[in-house]
Amino acid sequence: MKQHIPNILTLLNLFCGSIAVLFAVNANFIVSAFFVFLGIFFDFFDGFAARKLQVQSELGLQLDSLADMVTSGLVPGIVMYKLLEFTMEVSPVGTDFSGWEMAINWNGLTYSGLPLFGLLITIASAYRLAKFNIDDEQQTYFKGLPTPANALLVLSLPLIVEFQNNDAINTVIFNRWFLLSFTVLSAYLLNSNIKLFALKFKDFSFINNKSRYIFILLCMVLLVVLKFVAIPCIILLYIFISVLENLTSN
Repeated sequence: MKQHIPNILTLLNLFCGSIAVLFAVNANFIVSAFFVFLGIFFDFFDGFAARKLQVQSELGLQLDSLADMVTSGLVPGIVMYKLLEFTMEVSPVGTDFSGWEMAINWNGLTYSGLPLFGLLITIASAYRLAKFNIDDEQQTYFKGLPTPANALLVLSLPLIVEFQNNDAINTVIFNRWFLLSFTVLSAYLLNSNIKLFALKFKDFSFINNKSRYIFILLCMVLLVVLKFVAIPCIILLYIFISVLENLTSN
C-alpha cells in the first residue's frame, strides 16, 4: 500500500491543477491561486513521501511532471493570457493594437492575438519539465527556476492587484509591456542554466540545510511585511541565495 501514497499525492496535485484551470479560464484568479497553492503543497510532499518510504519509481517521476505541467505550467499560462486580454480591453487612447486584436477570426468570433503570447509560459514550462526528466544532474539542485516557483511568481500578479490595492502597483501590472516582458523573463528563468538549491530535506539538521532554513525564515518575514508583494521578492531572494551559495562553494 505504501508504494501508492506518493502517487496519490501527485494525483491530488493534478486534481487541484485541473480545478485551477477551470477558475483561471473564467478569470477567477483568487480561487485558481488557492488550488495551485494546494497542488504545490501536494507536489512538495509526494517527493518527500517517496523518499521517506523509499518507494521512488520511474512512474512517479513521469506522473509528477505531468501533474506539474497542469498545475504549474498550464495555469500560469492561462492567467497571463487573461491578464494580457484585460489590457487589450483598456487600451490607452491613441494606442493602435487593431492588428493584434483582429489576428484570429474563428467560427464567427474574434480573438485577440496579443494575449496568446502569455501561453509562452506554458510552452517554456513543458520544455523545462522535459529537460528535467532526462537530466540526471538535477538531484540535489535545480537548473533554472522550478515550475512551481514560476507558477507562484505569475499568480502573485493578480493577487497583488486584488489584496494590496495600490494604484501605482496596479498601473504597472496592467501595463501590457510589463506583462510581455514578465512573460519573456519567466520563460527565460524556467530554462536558464542558473543552479538553484532544491528545497528537499534529506534530514532536518541546520548544518546540512543552512541555506534552506535561512531562506524559509526570510520568506516568513517578507510575507508578514509585504503580503503578496513578497512573492516576487521571495523568488528574487531564492535566486540571489542560490547564486551566492554557488560562488562561495567554488
